[in-house]
Amino acid sequence: MTKFKEELSGVFPVFQTPFNEDESIDYQILDKEIDWLFQRGADGVVMAMVSETLRLASEERDELASKVCAMSQDRGPVIVSVGAESTHNAIRHAKHAEQIGASAIMAIPPVSVALSESELLSYYISILRSVEIPLIIQDASGYVGRPLSINIQAKLLQDFGANRVMFKPEAVPIGQNLSALREATEGQARVFEGSGGISLVDSFRRGIVGTMPGAEIIDAQVALWDALNRKDTTQIYKISFPISSLVALQTGLDGFLAVEKYLLMKQGIFRNTIVRSPVGYILDNETKKEVDRLFEILSDVIKETVK
Repeated sequence: MTKFKEELSGVFPVFQTPFNEDESIDYQILDKEIDWLFQRGADGVVMAMVSETLRLASEERDELASKVCAMSQDRGPVIVSVGAESTHNAIRHAKHAEQIGASAIMAIPPVSVALSESELLSYYISILRSVEIPLIIQDASGYVGRPLSINIQAKLLQDFGANRVMFKPEAVPIGQNLSALREATEGQARVFEGSGGISLVDSFRRGIVGTMPGAEIIDAQVALWDALNRKDTTQIYKISFPISSLVALQTGLDGFLAVEKYLLMKQGIFRNTIVRSPVGYILDNETKKEVDRLFEILSDVIKETVK
């Protein structure tokens, strides 16, 4: 299995996990989703929070990661989320990800207990020492867990180097924290934005190397990333405004899941919008209508952009 060696950068959508009616993983639809993402311009794919990793059994996580690496072979890198409530389980997932050909791993800290800085450092150091591939440190505290200090993140980069340690900071305020991390690492930190695109423009100007949005509006995310690299201010704001309005409707992790799966079904990629329960967000009819309106606006903008 091909393992991509180049530096990770660009648009890396986090795929949503499709389910059958019995809530088993629908691998036929997953293959369709991964194929669609690469066809639409994704630079790689990510298995992470909106892949519902926290709602999967440990064995399901391993199987899902293996399938996605096989589906993505020769088309782009795969990043696999390995964070867990114990260091033992995180290491298990990390080793498995490396064995199946993942280009990098990503890890949130444990979310069920407040940990000291020394315990958090030990958690991440243990993961890093268990594999040779890069680790992306994900601070997902914008919707789950607690913020990671800039000191912890900077120390891990200092001790292991920018080729082994990257970042996905989602603690609010995102922009200020991103700049603080940049300054604390003397500009060495390689950072991915992970706000669904609502903070992408600001984050890009603060020096990120890539973005990890959901999969549902891949065309728009690729177009916005391209416009940012071209410094095309007119196109940047034409595309980013409807993206931001759409993301603003998505409250918390379950809000992202509900809207993203709805839009994937709307585009003919998914068969259903099943999210493993219990869920903390219900997409009602009025919100669906607003999602439809914003998606139509965004689609029209992208059609104009690619003419």
